[in-house]
Amino acid sequence: MTYTPRAVAGMLGIAPTTLRTWDQRYGLGPSVRTDGGHRRYEDADVEVLRRMLALTAQGVAASAAAVLARKQPVAPPDGERTPIGSTEALTAKQGFLGAAKRLDEPAMADIAAKLLAAHGVVAAWDAVFVPALVELGELVVTSGQGVEIEHLASGSVLHALRGIPRTTSPAPLSMLLSCAPDEQHWLPLEALGAALSEQDHRWGNLGARVPAEALCDAVARLCPRVVLIWAHRQDLALRVPLEELGTRSGAVVAVAGSGWEGVALPSFVRRPMSLTEAIGLVADR
Repeated sequence: MTYTPRAVAGMLGIAPTTLRTWDQRYGLGPSVRTDGGHRRYEDADVEVLRRMLALTAQGVAASAAAVLARKQPVAPPDGERTPIGSTEALTAKQGFLGAAKRLDEPAMADIAAKLLAAHGVVAAWDAVFVPALVELGELVVTSGQGVEIEHLASGSVLHALRGIPRTTSPAPLSMLLSCAPDEQHWLPLEALGAALSEQDHRWGNLGARVPAEALCDAVARLCPRVVLIWAHRQDLALRVPLEELGTRSGAVVAVAGSGWEGVALPSFVRRPMSLTEAIGLVADR
């Protein structure tokens, strides 16, 4: 497909005059011209412009950004992960936030996918995704605006996490994930599931708003090695039948999320404070 300058400007959330400037000064113009001399951008042109926009949003000078934008990012060898430094994490977060505020879903998806490929789920989640989503959430609380930005950003992270292949091994279920009754914030569970997939563990996710009886029935039927329940508010956490879960199954019972702060937990319940600790529960079994 090809796109008019006006269409591309709308896709990127910038003025058509900016496109003309980038074309004239840095050669980031369209690859196609019609017989009538009209400029038309191809998908590859748009991707270069997305990188240009992300780089300038991070404070890179336009001339340097234009050089970098033309370079296709090189992915690490399949399966290889590298640590993420504080400067790189900050740059990635700023790029992700900039794309979110432009409602540029393809750019967010691209940033998220490349972070996961280069650094793995745990590093990308802890260093970039969580700080970015927290900042967007605070924006909504303080200004009363930006819900659409937060939702689109969360959806982009979710899409990237679900791109991690799940194991096809017939091994027993390592972990069953579930939200507390009426809990609707379940993106952290998807992050944990994706991290488990990276380590070739089988896992299941019951999702949001799981009734107490349904949770107990699922644990009894699936017999996971670990069951972990997420809650971000205490009133929701208190509705989880921890004692029943402990007596009806041989699974390790674990809880996560800010909703469990201040809740008196039975002695057999574990409370991991990070993705790494949660994954460690499977290794302990």
